[in-house]
Amino acid sequence: QVQLVESGGGLVQAGGSLRLSCAASGRTSSFAMGWFRQAPGKERELVAAISWSGGTTYYADSVKGRFTISRDNAKNTVYLQMNSLKPEDTALYCCARDYGGSTWDYWGQGTQVTVSS
Repeated sequence: QVQLVESGGGLVQAGGSLRLSCAASGRTSSFAMGWFRQAPGKERELVAAISWSGGTTYYADSVKGRFTISRDNAKNTVYLQMNSLKPEDTALYCCARDYGGSTWDYWGQGTQVTVSS
């Protein structure tokens, strides 16, 4: 069984930064991991993903150059550093495990990020 717990969200002004953490229990170090977000009335969006080794990353165009995903397998934790935040980044951010082929099988409850203008 895998449990994912996100933290680090909050209220920040536009242009500010936040660092999200996803602490995992169970098997995650040999799996790719991702960060998703969902804003009210919008579809869930894959924001960033990272391979098990950290050697390969993916970013949505909307966050490229502003967000950085990383992981520390010794701590079973995945991070999302978010800089130059915009009001449109406001959403519930969740992490998930990629079982393989972008099959996301375990999800956290999420952490709310609110960016004020």
